[in-house]
Amino acid sequence: MLSFTVRMTFAQEEHAEIAEMLRHLTVASRQEPGCVNYVAHFIEGDLCTVLIYEQFRDEAALDHHRNAPHFHQYAIGGLYQRMRDRQVENLTAVC
Repeated sequence: MLSFTVRMTFAQEEHAEIAEMLRHLTVASRQEPGCVNYVAHFIEGDLCTVLIYEQFRDEAALDHHRNAPHFHQYAIGGLYQRMRDRQVENLTAVC
């Protein structure tokens, strides 16, 4: 299983628009056959920072996600165009 977090920062005035894109992206991503978990969060007390926790069954499932129309629309064409910073942390499960 592949697990990772994606942390992005945005301008505070774009909060509502970012939240709407995240809702669409989250609903569609959770419907992908290889998606185990996909949860988007705003950091409590910080309207500018988003943390997405993602888990996919395998590399093929992650590739499918990254090539899905909703990913291109809401991530590449939306979030990535507005983000100020992006960090990815790959995770290794303890057991």
